[in-house]
Amino acid sequence: MAGLSGTDGSAAEENACPFARKAAEFDPFDAPYQADPAEALRWSRAQLPVFFSEKLGYWIVSRYEDIKAVFRDNILYSPCIALEKITPAPPEAMEVLKSYGYQLNRTMVNEDEPAHMERRRVLMDHFLPENLEAKQDMVRQLTREKMDGFIDSGRVDLVDALLYEVPLNVALHFLGVPEDEIAVFKTFSVAHSVNTWGRPTDEQQIAVAHSVGQFWQYAGRIIERMKQEPDGTGWMHETIRKNAQMPEVVTDSYVHSMMMAIIVAAHETTSLASANMFKTLLSHRQAWEDICNDPSLIPNAVEECLRYSGSIVAWRRQVTAPTRLGGAELPEGAKLLIVQASGNQDERHFEDGDRFDIYRDNAVDHLTFGYGSHQCMGKNIGRMEMRIFLEEFSRRLPHLSLSEQTFSYVPSTSFRGPEELWVEWDPAHNPERLDPGASRGERHFPVGPPLRRDIARKVRVASVRREAEDVIGLTLVDARGRALPNWSAGAHIELSTGEFDRKYSLCGQPGKGGYDLAILREANGRGGSAHIHATIEEGMELRLRGPHNLFRLDERAERHILVAGGIGITPIIAMADRLKALGKSYQVHYCGRSRRAMAFLERLERDHGSCLSIHAGDEGQRADLGQIVNGLPSGGQIYVCGPERLIAAVEQLTAHLPDGSFHFEFFAGGSTGLDPAREKAFEVDLADSGLRLNVAADETLLDAILAAGIDVACDCREGLCGSCEVAVLEGAVDHRDMVLSRGERAQNARMMSCCSRAQNGGKLKLAL
Repeated sequence: MAGLSGTDGSAAEENACPFARKAAEFDPFDAPYQADPAEALRWSRAQLPVFFSEKLGYWIVSRYEDIKAVFRDNILYSPCIALEKITPAPPEAMEVLKSYGYQLNRTMVNEDEPAHMERRRVLMDHFLPENLEAKQDMVRQLTREKMDGFIDSGRVDLVDALLYEVPLNVALHFLGVPEDEIAVFKTFSVAHSVNTWGRPTDEQQIAVAHSVGQFWQYAGRIIERMKQEPDGTGWMHETIRKNAQMPEVVTDSYVHSMMMAIIVAAHETTSLASANMFKTLLSHRQAWEDICNDPSLIPNAVEECLRYSGSIVAWRRQVTAPTRLGGAELPEGAKLLIVQASGNQDERHFEDGDRFDIYRDNAVDHLTFGYGSHQCMGKNIGRMEMRIFLEEFSRRLPHLSLSEQTFSYVPSTSFRGPEELWVEWDPAHNPERLDPGASRGERHFPVGPPLRRDIARKVRVASVRREAEDVIGLTLVDARGRALPNWSAGAHIELSTGEFDRKYSLCGQPGKGGYDLAILREANGRGGSAHIHATIEEGMELRLRGPHNLFRLDERAERHILVAGGIGITPIIAMADRLKALGKSYQVHYCGRSRRAMAFLERLERDHGSCLSIHAGDEGQRADLGQIVNGLPSGGQIYVCGPERLIAAVEQLTAHLPDGSFHFEFFAGGSTGLDPAREKAFEVDLADSGLRLNVAADETLLDAILAAGIDVACDCREGLCGSCEVAVLEGAVDHRDMVLSRGERAQNARMMSCCSRAQNGGKLKLAL
């Protein structure tokens, strides 16, 4: 049963058959997928992450890492079918299209290399964050004008009143396309979307073909008009000029095809995403109220809406050579439907992934915009519009609510958003009516991903206790009495208090209501732990980010050895609790200088006594690490958290084990701040993006990449967490992280962009 293996790669028939049945019955045009794609594929994420849909003729990919792997390699996984009709057209419809001279060719969405990157490099400048900043005033003005027209009405369909027309006007302005026939664009846009990603009947396809053909001719007429304006502004004018300057790169057919494709892409996805955003937030009232009270939460709320209910549900790729993905053997020519909506709720990457949480610290990792060299060029335009919509509505209509209604969606494999979104409010409670002289006081958000410092929830210290010598324990609860997000063993949070932001592993038990931490007072630390020990009090309010898990326990392995040094016990005890609950075989080795300095001894002895070995230095019971490693059974895994010397020793002893056997996490780190007087500037080529960056001596590689409009996830910015990892194609790296093993550094294939640099000011080539 190729492609029907479970999460552990086994193909046991008794486990696979129920899911094989689900795979055979799966149809993306059925009600479950159309209503909630992520929920419809929950079973797939759990048991069968890549499977063949007989009804669609595509392989379905449902897990985050598999989807990201497909996006990462656009050679093995060609984008050539991205705009192919998913429902074949009958001959009559094809004849209709032919009668209009319809010849949609390759665009940046569906073309292969090297043509894709050649064109993308030439046409990218307009989309850079620095060049989009000037568009904010125009977006806000359009939004205000529309709101002014209905703000006293008390009830409106947001899609019709604002969310369709404003993104379309913004798109046309950006493109430099005439704005005089919006109704025509709407008809054509819907037809193009249904034609490509829907399942119309044969009769409907003929009608749609007429609209698509007319759209094609209309796009051609616009191009001819624009060619008469050689000094015109906007992206399409620039494309036409590049066509004249370098016709071998920006061809005539490309210009016509892009005109038609981008008119749809530039506004349809933002319109649908904005409707989804308001529907989601108004359905989660606490989140809406939090945004109204604290507008700094808006950028991350937009990212979480894109993750939780984005407008781009799925995309398509074709396999160019036999390969293995998610346990499935894929033949050459296999067609893939990669369902980002499912990957965006994968708990292997997002803690408590099916929960909507505007405080989620890695929401920006969502795949709604795609990933890699084909990531949506217009992502920052969409973000900008959605933020302004949300800022204006939350300030001017904080009492907005959803009306009673039944939501309808245009059937599609790949795009999703309500056709209507009715909302209501009492105009008598409009803030500007209650206080006409009040300042509008809008917030300006820089173009690009959200600023991480703004992503924090308020928590209250429910209890403070002494866990060991120089170790205090805290229990934190939500400051407003809400449930905190669930978490998995190995997860951490970031605590903000005073001027300090510090990460601490969660060491309680998930689902118990509060978060338990243990904090060691570091005598030679940077002051954060000393500040907490000196100032923390029961009832105090703090700010918290997370949870986030970068030290995830592989629950598939049958045997585990857990090694903790000192305060490194915090994630290890959570792992032991989880393994015990799963009935797995495990051993815990706890090392410390003395029992009085070792936290949780009593609980460990109570809950894990038969599996526990205590190595207290002052009792002469130092751990024999060689013996511990030698006791690891075949197929077992070893997890270590503690000081650098402990991790380095175990790393050396496990060098002979298979890859993936050894896992580690540091519980502390030194400063990775740059010293410009000692650093050297260096040059970086981004292979997938076709960009060349100069990284200054006082700048990190991560900051240079983000400034170029390339999204890279980042968390700690200290080289501890691994979230900002990038692939290295060429060049020698000066590794400064605490993530990669010695062997991984020697391979020189990966680096942490937040802290590592090119050796001696050399040059790097990265897969970005």
